[in-house]
This record gives sequence, C-alpha cells and structure tokens, in this order.
Amino acid sequence: MQRADAWNLVSEYTTNPRLINHMLCVEVAMRAYAVKYGEDQETWGVIGLLHDFDYERWPEPPDHPLQGERILAERGVSAEIRYTICSHADYLQDQYPRRRLVDKVLYAVDELSGLIVATALVKPSKSIFEVDADSVLKKMKDKRFAAGVNREDVVKGAQELGVELKEHIAFLIEAFKESCDILGLRGSYQG
Repeated sequence: MQRADAWNLVSEYTTNPRLINHMLCVEVAMRAYAVKYGEDQETWGVIGLLHDFDYERWPEPPDHPLQGERILAERGVSAEIRYTICSHADYLQDQYPRRRLVDKVLYAVDELSGLIVATALVKPSKSIFEVDADSVLKKMKDKRFAAGVNREDVVKGAQELGVELKEHIAFLIEAFKESCDILGLRGSYQG
C-alpha cells in the first residue's frame, strides 16, 4: 500500500484531529526507526499511519484493531502490514505476538508518542524544541498528566525493543523535531 492510499483510508475513517495527529506522529516515529535499523521506511511509515485508523469508529477491544484488519484485508493490504497493526494490541498477543522488529517498534512508539506530544503542548511555546527526555520522564511519573497514556506500555515497549527508555524517548523527540511543522509541534519556537 502506498502512503497516499493509506492517507485516503485515514481520511475516510477518522475525523478527530488529535487522533489524526497521533497517527502522523507514529508514522514519523516508525519512519525514523526504519532508517535507524535499515528497514523499508515507506512500509513502516504506512503501518504507523494506519495503526489506529479504525479507532474512532470501533474503539473497544477487540473491534480495534480487528475491524481495521478486516477492512485492510478487503482492500488487498499485505498480511505483514495487517499482522503488525494487530500486534500493537496487548489483548491480541495470543493471536498476534510481537515477533518481528517492526511489531516491537510499533508497540514501543505508540503510547510514548502521545506522552511526548502532551509534554510539548504544556510547554510555554507549545514546542517540541523545549522537550527533552528528562522532562518526559518527569511528566510520566504524574499519573494525572496525559492520563490516557498507558505508562506500563511505554516501559514494556522499550524493554521489548531492547532499548533504554531515556534513549528511546530522546530518539523520538529528535524525529518529531525534524517533522515539527507537519506534527504541529513547532509552536512559537523561532529557531
């Protein structure tokens, strides 16, 4: 599946701007890790962009992501892409265990992306350029902050990927800086 086709699918099924931005963030994160690991950044980016495209219509497990998987299958999307998207749901681990690197990366960047964006948006400039790994880790300790972010998934994701959490956070921050205009994370930063 090409990115343009993936974007059309996101646009067809999702209207919530925050959810769309989340999928864009995960796409950026997946592309950055694909480059780091020498993998296909187009495929990894499409996976990141599509991973929650069905969530607005079917937010309850197991409908999400299984309804999305069904739609992707009907549209001829490869089994590998569909598998990875399903693997990001812990409640489907019996059916879709995270075996491949791409599966682990998607899981590792999903919840963490939300925490990083939330941290940027509470900064005075609302900019990713004011965020560092320590500030994200500090916010992570406050359970009321970005309460929808599953902290256990953030920690488990880094562990499954085999990276230190602080290093993983810093890597995503740098990726988001490079795409700050697309992600709406430049804020009032003038640099």
